[in-house]
Amino acid sequence: MQAVAWLLLALLAGSLVYCALAIVAAVGQTLSSASPAIPGVGLSVLKPLSGLDAGLETNLRGFFTQDYPSFEILFAVRHEHDDAVPTVRKLQAEHPHVSSRLLLTGDPPYPNAKVFALDAMSRHAQHEILVMSDSDVGVKPDFLRAIAAEFQDPKLGVSTCPYRAVPGPSIWSQLEAAGMNTEFLSGVLVARMLEGMRFALGPTITARKQVLAAIGGFDRLKDYLAEDFVLGKFAAGLGHRVILSSYVIEHHIGSQPFRANAAHRLRWMRSTRRSRPAGYIGQLFTNPLPIALLLIAVRADWWPLLLLTVLLRAAAAWAVAGFVLHDPLCASRWWLIPLQDLLSFAFWIAGFFGDTIVWRGRKYRLLRDGRFESPTCE
Repeated sequence: MQAVAWLLLALLAGSLVYCALAIVAAVGQTLSSASPAIPGVGLSVLKPLSGLDAGLETNLRGFFTQDYPSFEILFAVRHEHDDAVPTVRKLQAEHPHVSSRLLLTGDPPYPNAKVFALDAMSRHAQHEILVMSDSDVGVKPDFLRAIAAEFQDPKLGVSTCPYRAVPGPSIWSQLEAAGMNTEFLSGVLVARMLEGMRFALGPTITARKQVLAAIGGFDRLKDYLAEDFVLGKFAAGLGHRVILSSYVIEHHIGSQPFRANAAHRLRWMRSTRRSRPAGYIGQLFTNPLPIALLLIAVRADWWPLLLLTVLLRAAAAWAVAGFVLHDPLCASRWWLIPLQDLLSFAFWIAGFFGDTIVWRGRKYRLLRDGRFESPTCE
């Protein structure tokens, strides 16, 4: 047992160092800002849609009301009878001065339906810079102005937005949001600080058409589940500049019962393990509380280490959720964070097992390089 205790102590020490790095990285993120935008930078906003998500109208309205003169919005659904279509038509009628278009793509011929929709919209986009944003993203009127300011740098190829998760009413949704706004984003910030941005984040990514063409276009991404991650990875690998934007978006994650939430988390964990295996193992250090509890279970007389862990974890969570994201959830329901840490640790362990995921009612098999095979109906 003594050997186990020393092993856990070493792991805990690494995790506490990680907490300190997260605090430093969070302070560095808050100090970054973009210069005022030049209105002449044209932007094409690409919105893949599928069904009537909770809050869809509010989220889409935020893009129609942008305080920016040179942009268009393209929407894509598979068929005219998609439940999202009436919402799009309504907003188009309310904002006739905004250039917008709804595309019907049909069923995707390959696994990643989102990539298929983005590819279809990019072919109709008028501008060089593509803002690819999910349906569950909420933004304020200054969003496109901030993005355009960043892309005044001609060397910038890809920009990815940090996001503040906004949960639904269920406890499982709130726990997941607490994890996204503390544990997940801290990992992003620390990775950027240590090795630079060599990846991108899913909800909102902006890229130049020429960069997408250089990496092989959307055809290069179509078989990857984490297409966002590999887009940034491929672009950085070719020497294009990839940044974490200074603009924080809202990511509305909805409210799922436990079973659906658990399936979603497992999909995320297994996808991460396939996309970056070494990084997935390193996620152990992002979760100090479970390690500290295991250590105290073995050596109860080392209990002061648990107190130190709680203090450092709380400081790191505040730095990321409070200082960077200005997240009201973690400020008012701080007690969710230790519960989420324990739950996240359990899902991290579960992520090492199995190579199948369920996505939109279909089962897929993940391959070792992060690609996934065509679905079969359940």
